[in-house]
Amino acid sequence: MPEASTMKRVARDKRQGKSAGTQAGEFVREEMDHIREGKHGARSAKQAIAIGLSKARRAGVKLPPSSTASPATRRKARADTAAATKRRKPSRARQRATLGALRREGGAAASHRALSRHAHSAARQRSASDRSAAARKAARTKGRAGRQASARKAARTRRVAR
Repeated sequence: MPEASTMKRVARDKRQGKSAGTQAGEFVREEMDHIREGKHGARSAKQAIAIGLSKARRAGVKLPPSSTASPATRRKARADTAAATKRRKPSRARQRATLGALRREGGAAASHRALSRHAHSAARQRSASDRSAAARKAARTKGRAGRQASARKAARTRRVAR
């Protein structure tokens, strides 16, 4: 069950007209927090992200399955979306088994290093034009204050230490 604070952030994102991916990102953040707190673990960063996306779909975020995902993954995503309308909890035995399996996993999946590595490999699978378009859109939607903050940060990293 997602935390109330996560649901509040998701509702705010939805009100502001942000994309389903942005809304789902809040659930992924919650999952990373759970792993870092030691509530449970995950085998990889990819699995941790998948758990968060699954939670988002079950909570009603209209997130379509990935077009590049395997047929089995797409089927699971559709099942999660359908579960949002049914509102039936899994049996206690299944919940305990799932949590037990995740508790046996390590916490390294949510480390900054693992997430960075995952982001890097995911970006490499995209074309150069895709990455360029994403960067242009990011710059366009950042706003004046965001651009200024980025420029200041860039200037700091270029400054020569004396």
